[in-house]
Amino acid sequence: MDLIEATKRAKELRDTLNYHIHKYYVENTNEITDYEYDMLMRELVAIETEYPALITPDSPTHRVGGQADGQFEPVKHPVRMESLQDAFSREEILDFDRRVRAVCPDARYVVEPKIDGLSVSLEYRDGVLTVGSTRGDGDVGENVTANLRTVKSIPLRLKRELPLLEARGEVYMPREVFSDLVQKQDAAGEKPFRNPRNAAAGSLRQKDPKITAARRLDIFCFNVQRVEGLELTSHKQSLDTLRELGFRTVPGYVRVDTIEAALDEIDRIGRERDSLPFDIDGAVIKVDDFAQRQLLGSTSKVPKWAVAFKYPPEEKETVLRDIEVSVGRTGVLTPTAVFDPVLLAGTLVSRATLHNQDNIDEKGLAIGDTIRVSKAGDIIPEVLCVTARGGGPVFRLPDACPSCGGKTVREDGEVALRCVNPACPAQLLRNLIHFCSRDAMDIEGLGESLIELFVEKGMLRSIPDVYRLDRAEIAAIEGLGEKSADNLMASIEASKSRGLARLLCALGIRRIGQQFAKTLAARYGSMDALMAASEAEIAAIEGFGESRAQSVRAFFDAPGTRELLADLASLGVVMTGEKTAPGGKFAGTTFVLTGTLSAFPREEAKARIEALGGKVSGSVSKKTGVVVAGENAGSKLTKAQALGIRVVSEDEFLEMLENG
Repeated sequence: MDLIEATKRAKELRDTLNYHIHKYYVENTNEITDYEYDMLMRELVAIETEYPALITPDSPTHRVGGQADGQFEPVKHPVRMESLQDAFSREEILDFDRRVRAVCPDARYVVEPKIDGLSVSLEYRDGVLTVGSTRGDGDVGENVTANLRTVKSIPLRLKRELPLLEARGEVYMPREVFSDLVQKQDAAGEKPFRNPRNAAAGSLRQKDPKITAARRLDIFCFNVQRVEGLELTSHKQSLDTLRELGFRTVPGYVRVDTIEAALDEIDRIGRERDSLPFDIDGAVIKVDDFAQRQLLGSTSKVPKWAVAFKYPPEEKETVLRDIEVSVGRTGVLTPTAVFDPVLLAGTLVSRATLHNQDNIDEKGLAIGDTIRVSKAGDIIPEVLCVTARGGGPVFRLPDACPSCGGKTVREDGEVALRCVNPACPAQLLRNLIHFCSRDAMDIEGLGESLIELFVEKGMLRSIPDVYRLDRAEIAAIEGLGEKSADNLMASIEASKSRGLARLLCALGIRRIGQQFAKTLAARYGSMDALMAASEAEIAAIEGFGESRAQSVRAFFDAPGTRELLADLASLGVVMTGEKTAPGGKFAGTTFVLTGTLSAFPREEAKARIEALGGKVSGSVSKKTGVVVAGENAGSKLTKAQALGIRVVSEDEFLEMLENG
């Protein structure tokens, strides 16, 4: 398609996708299937890739996260983002009302839940989101526009074009998302976020917007900071207007005439808080009329026209009856406290993760102790402390894996105790899914659901069993059939020749992802050579260091590893790769690829650079050595020219690959 056709189609796709994003993430309805949505998004990505000039600020392609910014620039807030005065009792709320009515006897209030998240500002110019920033100290925040674009309930373009609108909202992590994230962090041996608010703040301030996008954050907007092009006279009117413009507004806001009615609303919100899919840490009472707010004014820290009532945290005492140890999908041993059931935040709780040995030691936990428990963020059960000793010894995690009996290790710099046996049954499903994934052995058609089915049927009991799958047995499974079996067997056969780098990545060696696997494959050329390498030798490789070298050696020294590799080799899996001399002719040079390359896909260009010792970055900086400019090169080319960085054409790049 030519530029004119592409321009028209890109606008149609943007409008359609933004419509469905709003329907799904704001109105909680959907009119098309996920597949239809994905196909529309893929078409728009293809057009924008071919014609980068067609990318607009409201393009839904921004939702998945762009290049990392590297730093957050300061943003001065034209209207101060004030914090609120807290109240913890009915008497404090009544005192607030008396102060308000001394100045404004006929004041009315709006009561709304206080979302527990991170406060942000969203600035729109001519209806388009231009700047998104954190609250910071109220006067100066940080520019996190790229990250906020990934929050799908934030409109990139308003339903009505206004010269200026600045809205304030609270970015939060839904409870279900937080629970999933903590489980993944526990399984990986990482220190989990303590509550959804910390998780939201940490996710929003990621240097790479793709990480933010993966964290599935959400937002409720609750204030208009500035506006041009319409007149607003009350808080309720402003919330109604925000909703009409396409925002998700703070839910359940109510306008009341008396402080007694406001207190009733606080009680109602308190009763409902346990059933909400997001965290709240209180309820807010605000004077509705903006003119009255002006009369009341603010102190140096807080407005006099609003107050936040904070609900007390719920804690209960119970007796610790047992500590169970499970093996996570990455081999991490996770201890779980089992105690007499107690009612917390509306649910009966009898278990809580203890994360690791350090956490157990810090609290001095022993079976039989009386403990105090709560729910972190009203979601995740948590053991706070010991209130009475039961007389037993502090619990110790086992030296042997409870699943396979293999020796457990605690690597330097880690808090997690880990089973490193690749044949450990507890890790089978996760290891199989990773082994077959696109970035590893790339076995098309053998996805998570099919792997789970094969494990359940006993067809997969180890990684080498992938190469023992029987075509007839697969074809006999309902819903698969002959053609699916043929395609799957062909894909499995093709994966045997993926090479050493992909195999190393597929084996799931701790701290060894795609790039480090490529480095090892290029350095040693064969699995045998790598297995013979010492820890000191591996540690000396650029970018590795002691901890990564320890992970490699621990994997190869673990019982069962050599048998696993011998089994794979006997089944025809290639254990070698093209060995590259240390360094290479591109050693020490960072490349940036921009525009469309005609000779081969960008991924292949990246692989060839890395094979010659070079590095590939997604952004141009002073450290960039060479920018390869294909057709329709965009802003990266402009920046490279401004910085005086060497720019080469695709033909020149091909010559460099051949001749250095």
